[in-house]
Amino acid sequence: MSRPQEPHRPFFHFANPFRKNSRKGSQFNPKRRSLLNDFETALSKKLQKLVPNDKGDILSLSWMKLAMVSLSEIHCDIKNLITELDLPVTEWDEKWMDVYLDISVKLLDISIAFTSELTRLNQGHLLLQYGLHKLESDSPELFSRASSSLDSWKQHIGSKNPRVETCRPILEKLVESLNLPKVKNSSKGKELMRAMYGAKVATTYICSVFAAAFSGSSKNLLDLTVPNTLPWAQVFSDVQNTVNVEIRNILSCGKFTVLRELDAVDACVKELSTLLQDGVGTSERESFKNSVSDLRKTEEKLSQGLDNLLKVVDSFFKIVLMGRDALLCNLRKAGGAVPDSVIGKNV
Repeated sequence: MSRPQEPHRPFFHFANPFRKNSRKGSQFNPKRRSLLNDFETALSKKLQKLVPNDKGDILSLSWMKLAMVSLSEIHCDIKNLITELDLPVTEWDEKWMDVYLDISVKLLDISIAFTSELTRLNQGHLLLQYGLHKLESDSPELFSRASSSLDSWKQHIGSKNPRVETCRPILEKLVESLNLPKVKNSSKGKELMRAMYGAKVATTYICSVFAAAFSGSSKNLLDLTVPNTLPWAQVFSDVQNTVNVEIRNILSCGKFTVLRELDAVDACVKELSTLLQDGVGTSERESFKNSVSDLRKTEEKLSQGLDNLLKVVDSFFKIVLMGRDALLCNLRKAGGAVPDSVIGKNV
């Protein structure tokens, strides 16, 4: 595995950020409180962006891209916070590292599942392109081939992806990670634990939205409860309620797909399929050309949206992977012993 060019630090801490502790050194100090406040303020702003002015934007590919970019930025903010707190990686015990690596593996697995589904959806682009080429030729002799290509696209898009089916158990494990017992305490740990909790909640929830969208099942959509004492709790609650209500409304309609751009293409395909089945006579010529033009526009928007989303999911995958790599690198640089169990889990 390649090594990062700059010292990254892993971004998950595994402890209860709300457990009372009277030990000296667990008190907040002004500088660390300021760092925590900055992180939580930034977290609130990133979450707030996920509530669009128009609810119809929810589950559009552009909205999903925004959600994944926000998640990547939250993880980068955590990395920066750890750097500012200067919490030595040598203070991490073996159990802590094992838990971190276990959760990061799950994030890698779920990212791979998302990438697999986006790639599969993008593969349908060739079928649409072929069908459009035949339709735009304006040759009735080729319309039967175009119709067959459109039918193949619908079958391809409507098929199930086994990798997406693995998201459910991964999400269950991520939810469990939100309530892990404290492993280790330090004078700087309380601030870090609170920040990490926010990052874990955002990560788990956004991953559940993606899993619900790609599977077409509300079973993957989580309803998380967070302590209302946290400054970002109300914003998170607003985001979760708004997004979950909209997604469940879409799913209850029994649509072919919940992805906005994909649904738009499907509507155009249905319209053209009906026209081709009924026959394109002289009176239907203008309507037929408009439908072909609409399919071309929606297909291009879908293809671009899938490409853009695929890039940001890949970027998130790399951030998680570098976090795992950084844990081992920092241990070695600090002269700490790397447990065999940790090395065994490295990818």
